[in-house]
Amino acid sequence: MVERAEEDRLTEVLKAASDPNRRRILTILVQEGPVRVTDLASRFDMSLNSVSKHIKALERAGLVSRKTEWREHLIAPEMAPLRLIDDWFGQLRSTWEMRRERLAQVIEEEVSDDD
Repeated sequence: MVERAEEDRLTEVLKAASDPNRRRILTILVQEGPVRVTDLASRFDMSLNSVSKHIKALERAGLVSRKTEWREHLIAPEMAPLRLIDDWFGQLRSTWEMRRERLAQVIEEEVSDDD
């Protein structure tokens, strides 16, 4: 059973990742590693301010971290919150697999009864 705090955390992570621009930012960061905010912004058809707002939403959810070196802000992905999503999907897969196995068992019993 999922604890309430963990459930709230999962909701926060899913909300932050629900925006396509934020998912694209995460994808870039995971594929390339830490990136300067200005370099990220240059890849989007939106203002630096808009990209910064998306980054802040990802930071609040713990999906990215920021490291400041002089005037440069490097944004890096944080993988731990993604494990919450993976665990949740794992639970869904497990439930589905149990149902599928039960259905296969019922079908097999029906076939056996017909013989």
